[in-house]
Amino acid sequence: MDLPAEMTEITITRPGGPEVLQARRVPVPKPQAGELLIRVMAAGVNRPDVLQRMGKYPLPPDAQPTPGLEIAGQVVGLGEGLETRAKGDLLCGLTNGGGYAEYCRVPAGQLNPWPEGFNAVQAAAIPETYFTVWANLFQMGRASIGQTVLIHGGTSGIGTTAIQLCHDIGMRTLATAGTAEKCAAMVKLGCDVAINYREQDFAEVVQRETEGRGVNAILDMVGAAYLERNMVSLAMDGKLLLIGFQGGAVAERFDLTKILGRRLIITGSAMRPRTAREKSEIASELYSRVWPRLGPGKIEPVIHATFPLEQAAIAHRLMEAGEHIGKIVLEVTGGNGT
Repeated sequence: MDLPAEMTEITITRPGGPEVLQARRVPVPKPQAGELLIRVMAAGVNRPDVLQRMGKYPLPPDAQPTPGLEIAGQVVGLGEGLETRAKGDLLCGLTNGGGYAEYCRVPAGQLNPWPEGFNAVQAAAIPETYFTVWANLFQMGRASIGQTVLIHGGTSGIGTTAIQLCHDIGMRTLATAGTAEKCAAMVKLGCDVAINYREQDFAEVVQRETEGRGVNAILDMVGAAYLERNMVSLAMDGKLLLIGFQGGAVAERFDLTKILGRRLIITGSAMRPRTAREKSEIASELYSRVWPRLGPGKIEPVIHATFPLEQAAIAHRLMEAGEHIGKIVLEVTGGNGT
């Protein structure tokens, strides 16, 4: 395949609102050693993209400044050391930035084949949420069959992923959302107890639904605003797994003695600062343990809306409105193809 000299990408022209996302023509990147060049067919839109656009998400040294943390597309170029990989393969994976573009270079270990039966939009909606949920809830949180978990933000991309995966593995799930419509959507995905946080105190619901035992793990993107109630919602040896701070990052006057009696663990992680080796290990586990669960009629990403690449600003406005259920995806080239 002959590559063009230039491509379209979406650039953050300055920190600010969605309007700072502008399309521009730039040279097609060249893959470095250990990287594949992907012709992007679709790219997922994620909360870190919004934070980066606002100037609130510092980039690691190896990150590309163009937003876009997950893509699906076709291999069109091979970096040094990857001569045995096949051009034309359809892959999806976690980028180090650069996904809002027609071409993107990605470390090879962070890519997996599209799940069987998925198109580009579906494949692009997988990596960021599955990497995050698997690394935090299952690797760090040791969540397993028979346990009970609480998932905050149950209709986000992360939430819809966690609910489906936990349900499929055989775990009892409680999840929070802010409307009756969103609660109904969570139940449809396999959530056992949907909690409308505008009408119910989730800590009280947890105590009632677990007969006072609490949950084994909590996946939380809210942070400080939920800390006190999260702690009283955990069972003995329970784990609070922090992946975001939409409700604040600083918790004041927290009583640390609450941790001791039930041997609670507070931990969490961000995906972007992880090393290429760590991300590759997560990708490998996902391929062997989760990919067989994915497919039409099994576990599928919930796609709320798609937009052309040039309408990235509209996609960001939709995400910030907080009314979506599931994933928002940019279609780049052939996004509906298989």
